[in-house]
Amino acid sequence: MTTTTSPTPEPEGPTRPTRLIQNEGTTEIPVHLLFRDEAGPVSVPLRPTVVARRQGTGEQPRLRRPVQPKPRPEPQVDPELVERSARVLPGAAGVLAGACGAAGCLATSWWGGVLPSPAVHALGLPVSTGAGLGPAQWASYAGAVALGLFGLGGLARGRTGRAWVLGMFGRYRGTVRRTGLMWVNPMLLRRRVDVRLRHWRSEPMPAADGNGVALRAVVLVVWRVKDTARATLGVEDHETYLRECVEAALARVPVEMPGTVRGSAEAAADALTRLVVRDAGVVGLEVFSVRPVRVEYAPEVAAAIHRRRIAALDAQDRASMVNSVVDSVEDTVTRLTMRGLVELDDYERKALVKDLTVAFCAGRGEQGP
Repeated sequence: MTTTTSPTPEPEGPTRPTRLIQNEGTTEIPVHLLFRDEAGPVSVPLRPTVVARRQGTGEQPRLRRPVQPKPRPEPQVDPELVERSARVLPGAAGVLAGACGAAGCLATSWWGGVLPSPAVHALGLPVSTGAGLGPAQWASYAGAVALGLFGLGGLARGRTGRAWVLGMFGRYRGTVRRTGLMWVNPMLLRRRVDVRLRHWRSEPMPAADGNGVALRAVVLVVWRVKDTARATLGVEDHETYLRECVEAALARVPVEMPGTVRGSAEAAADALTRLVVRDAGVVGLEVFSVRPVRVEYAPEVAAAIHRRRIAALDAQDRASMVNSVVDSVEDTVTRLTMRGLVELDDYERKALVKDLTVAFCAGRGEQGP
């Protein structure tokens, strides 16, 4: 008996082998991309993988290096902008220049013959034979007036605790810390700076405690201007800059409520002082202390804290009232049974306790807390 075997149908196209070659230490590469019919190299984008530790080989996993955060840029001021003393003259020089200018005007008037006769006799001068004011007399007048204005216009009075920052055409010319009458070039621009020891009590500023609860803190800052050049020219407004430094320090340092953590106020004051000293020192400000003087909850948090405290007090009052009622009921039932006034079974005892509890609670509720 002959068995006829039907021929096996051949596939219509070339069969593809397994789609992927996967190894523990390699990357998954599609096979059909390696055996393409097109000529020429084929660029296959490979995705790098992290090779893990192989089982049983003792190979250690490759650890990625942590990315180091970039350092925060520190504020800097022009290094050449440093306070230096300005050149000034004693006030007597300005007074002398003004007197010389006035004397020059009188002499020119006598020279031109326009000085009145009474003034000439009062000054003891001979009668001038001048024919009037000519170009030479007008030039002499201009020089005398300019000398007088230049001398008197440069007079300035220095005070203790105040300094003058001088500049000309946008360039720093020096600082004057002298006191008393002095003469300063009137062409220089003067800016007065307070260099006394000052204290500033801030308005309530936003802060937070160690748990992130919003607070409001009032801070007392003791400071003074150390470098007048940097404080005046290195920043637009050094007082506003100091305020912003304090606010930024409060955002980074946790502040606790008074009495919550022992020593927290001193630690917060030290941390705030260090931060503000570092930030404000670059603009010529010397900060001695930054101390919170009043700390309170933020308005949105204070309302929730108030409600929670009221609820706690209410619960405590209710617990105290219940304990008092239970003690009163127990004392009453014990006295009645011990004196033999009533004989109660369990059902009657429960009913009596219930009635007495309701009566005592109602009576305390009418009396109020």
